[in-house]
Amino acid sequence: HFYKRRMDNLKRTLTDASSYVSKAVQDTNIQDEASVVFSRAKQYTEEKLGKAERTEFDPQFQELEKKTENTKNLTERIKNNSTAVLVPNPAARAETLFFDNVPVDKIGMKNERITNLEYLGNDMIEAGNEFGVGTPYGAALVRVGQAEQKLGLIEKEYIRTGNEGMIAPLQRFLDGEMKNIMRERKVLENKRLDLDAAKNKVRKARSQIMQPQVEGVDYRAALDQAESELRLSQSEFDRQVEMTKLLMEGLSHSQTKHRQHLLVFVESQVQYYAAAHAVMQQLQHQMDSGTLDTAGEVEAMTMLSGEVNGVDSVQDNLTHISLTSPTATLSAQVL
Repeated sequence: HFYKRRMDNLKRTLTDASSYVSKAVQDTNIQDEASVVFSRAKQYTEEKLGKAERTEFDPQFQELEKKTENTKNLTERIKNNSTAVLVPNPAARAETLFFDNVPVDKIGMKNERITNLEYLGNDMIEAGNEFGVGTPYGAALVRVGQAEQKLGLIEKEYIRTGNEGMIAPLQRFLDGEMKNIMRERKVLENKRLDLDAAKNKVRKARSQIMQPQVEGVDYRAALDQAESELRLSQSEFDRQVEMTKLLMEGLSHSQTKHRQHLLVFVESQVQYYAAAHAVMQQLQHQMDSGTLDTAGEVEAMTMLSGEVNGVDSVQDNLTHISLTSPTATLSAQVL
């Protein structure tokens, strides 16, 4: 028992010593970080007040910075405006963003949102059946309602292909490559502040050597330490400049990919307007000739009442129409 107590006491002593050392190291790191933050804040403030010099980047680097800022701002504007074109309603955009980014299938949720065109088509079909498909007005309402439903499905496909073809890739670029560049630029700015603070410290140490010496104060040692810190800061700054420069130069290659995304977006618009035009041309021809095809009346009525194969809603039935087919076949699909 005596030896066991001694071993337990030894273990506690070692554990306490380890905790003390860890805490001391942690406190030292915190103090070092606080000192660095304070030095940067002091340098930044003095620069703003015109009381301290700052290192300027070469003209080529400044031009790269300007191009990077323009690329970031313009890409964000293109992405946001494209999203607004696809889904003009802000609330609908938020809902679309939610279903695009959340694995709703895994959590038992289902996207039942239908487009305004589909809402209009459903109401027209309901009204046409209520007024009677045997009447000219009722038959016209049903036929136009069916066309509006088709336009709604075409719009959904357009939103999907436009988002996947350009908006989502641009967002990934902003969240990935561009965000990384902006982070490295922030690191570079901190390294620049550290470098200028070290330069000011060396100038101050050199001026002190020229003054009368104070007993117990080694100005030469202080200057040597300041110059050592300056060399280290200069090395870290130069390395960060090169890294940041390479990243910003690489943005030119991203434009090749962005052009491909733009071509996909244009193709989705071509398919969207062509398919919609074909649907409306067919409808107009039937309306003008007075030969309305109401063969879809029974299907439309059951879609509204939710009695087809136990489907509970119009949206559930509409989802049986594939929206994942290639855009090139969209016109043939809806006609």
